Amino acid sequence: MMWLRWLVLLSVLATTACLHDSSSDKAPPAQEFGQGQVAEFCGMSLQEHNGPKAQIFVKDRVAPYWFASVHDMFAFTLLPEEPRAIVAIYVNDMGHARNWDHPEPGVWVEAHKAFFVIDSRRHGGMDEDEAVPFSDTAAARAFIGQNGGRMVRFKEMPTDYILPNADGGTAPGKS
Repeated sequence: MMWLRWLVLLSVLATTACLHDSSSDKAPPAQEFGQGQVAEFCGMSLQEHNGPKAQIFVKDRVAPYWFASVHDMFAFTLLPEEPRAIVAIYVNDMGHARNWDHPEPGVWVEAHKAFFVIDSRRHGGMDEDEAVPFSDTAAARAFIGQNGGRMVRFKEMPTDYILPNADGGTAPGKS
């Protein structure tokens, strides 16, 4: 009878292992946008906006939400009515982009690994304040030297910088 218990246990473990899709644990790679992608909040083409862009992937949705600015991406993470099951966030790495107005394909960095310059003289899409992302501190510091501002990490982003009428504090550490 003991062997029957072991057989049942092994059967349950094998079935559970087969049902678990390990590929679903991986964050999807950053995508490139084309003429068809529009910004989540304004509904305008991403190509109509200058500055860094962002994309957010959520669970059970293949296509990312696109943002004409990194500032808008942070707003999405703060607004309670937006999806919470975020699996990946990518932003343009402006330290590797050669063109501020239209960062070229392939210059994406995972947002939680980025360094953001805020309060600078450079503005993003719709001429709003921007959180300018960089993959390394040296590029962020060089940008600050030319454009002013200060550097923060994703979880340190001041809520009142993104949502000026908010109560203050820092952005939630969603991932």
